[in-house]
Amino acid sequence: MDTFDSYQSPFSWRYGSPEMRKIWGEENKRLIWRKLWVTMAEAQTEWGLVTPEQVQDLKDHATEVNVPRALEIEKTNHHDLMAEIKAYAEQCPLGGGILHLGATSMDIKDNAEVLQMLQSLDVLLPKLAKVLKILAGKMDAYTGVPVMAFTHLQPAEPTTLGYRLASYAQDLLEDYEVLSKLRQTLKGKGFKGAVGNAASYTMLYGLEGYQRFESHISQALELPFFTVSTQTYSRKQDYAVLNALAGLAATAYKFAFDLRLLQSEVIGETAEPFGKDQVGSSAMPFKRNPIEAEKIDSLARVVSVAPLTAWNNYANSLLERTLDDSANRRTLFPESFLAVDEIVMTLTSITDGLVINQARMQENLAKFGPFAAMERVLMAVVKNGADRQKMHEVLRQLSMAAWQEIQKGQTNPLVNFVTQDDRITDWVTQDEIKQLFLVEGYTGIAESRSHEMAKRIRKRFQQ
Repeated sequence: MDTFDSYQSPFSWRYGSPEMRKIWGEENKRLIWRKLWVTMAEAQTEWGLVTPEQVQDLKDHATEVNVPRALEIEKTNHHDLMAEIKAYAEQCPLGGGILHLGATSMDIKDNAEVLQMLQSLDVLLPKLAKVLKILAGKMDAYTGVPVMAFTHLQPAEPTTLGYRLASYAQDLLEDYEVLSKLRQTLKGKGFKGAVGNAASYTMLYGLEGYQRFESHISQALELPFFTVSTQTYSRKQDYAVLNALAGLAATAYKFAFDLRLLQSEVIGETAEPFGKDQVGSSAMPFKRNPIEAEKIDSLARVVSVAPLTAWNNYANSLLERTLDDSANRRTLFPESFLAVDEIVMTLTSITDGLVINQARMQENLAKFGPFAAMERVLMAVVKNGADRQKMHEVLRQLSMAAWQEIQKGQTNPLVNFVTQDDRITDWVTQDEIKQLFLVEGYTGIAESRSHEMAKRIRKRFQQ
C-alpha cells in the first residue's frame, strides 16, 4: 500500500531496509509458497500423481503472484493459504488441479517462514560483520588513548578507549557467532501433514516412498527438516531465534546507552555523528540530542520482549497444535527482524562516524584521574613499611580535601597535597609519588587486550 490514509506500521517505511521489508512482504511470502508447491509437484512425478506438463505449467506461473486477487478470495473463504492456492490454480489450467496434494497448510507456511528467516539472516549477518570490522579499526586507533572509567556512574580508574570499545565488540562477536550457528542449524517442518505423522503422504507413497519424497524436497530447498513434528515444527526454534535477536539488541542497547551518557556535556568524550543541518530540538536550537542512539534503545526494548511471546507460543501450544500463535506470529518475526536490521544499520552509522573528543578526555582525566592513584600510593608506602590503616586514613583525608576544592571550581590539587605531606614523603619520594600519579602506568592489560580483540575480529572476517 503506497497511500497513507490508513494506518501503516512504521516498519512499512521508516525502520529497516527495503531488502528486509521485501523478505517479509506478502509478495515474497507467496512466491515462497509457490516454490514449495512446485517442488512438491516435482517430487510427486515419481509416483505418476503429477505429469511433467503439469509441473511446467506451475513453473510458468509461479512468479505471477496476484495479491489483490488472493485477498478477494480470502474475503469469502477466510483462509489465506487456500485463497492463494485458488488464485494460483486460476492461472494454471493444467497444473492447478493438483496443487497442495496431501499437504496441510503448515507444511507450506512453516517451511516458508523458516526460509524467510534464513533470507533475513543472510541480510543481517554481513551488516553485523561490517560493524565489527569498523570497531576493530577504532580499537586499534584508540587502543592506547586513556579515558576515565566509571563504576556506579562515579569516576573510578583509568582505562583506554580501545579497551572500552573492545568490550562491546567482544559481545557483538558472540552475537554474530550465535546467529551464524542458527543460520546453519535452522530446520523446516518438512511435509508431515495435519498432525505430523505424515499419514496422508504414506497413503500416497508408502513408508519408503515417503522418505524419498521428503528427502527430495529437503535437498531441492537446501533446507533440513525436523525428524519429528506436530502440525507445526517445534515452536522452541522460534524462541531460540528471537532470543538470539534479543541478545544482539541487548548488546546494541548497552553501547547506545553508554554513548548517550558519554555524549552528555557533563562528560562529553564521545558522541554520535551530528549532521550540519540536523535539528536537535524544536524548542532549544543549541541541542545536539543523541537521537540515533536513543532510537537503538527504543527499538531494542521492543525486541527484548519478543522472546516472551515466543515462549508462550511454544509452552501454550497444546497437544498437536492450537491456533493461538497464528495472529501474533504475523508481526513477531517481521517486526523483530526489521527492528534488529534498523538497529544494526544505525550502529554502523554511529561507529563509523563516532566523534572522539580527546581534549575532554584529558580534561576529565586531569580532574578525576589523580584519585585513582590513591591505591597505588597506598601500596607503595605500605610496601616500604608504613602502617596500612594509618596511611589509608591519611590518603582519605587528602582526597576529601581535594574533592572540596574541585567542588569550588578549582583544578584538582591532590598531587600537590600528597607530595607535600610529610606523613607520605617519609616513605616515598616526591618524584616517586609523581610517577605513581601518571595515568599511562595504570591501564593494565587494556592496550594489549584491545589489540588482541581487534586481531581476532579481523581474522574472523579475514580482513
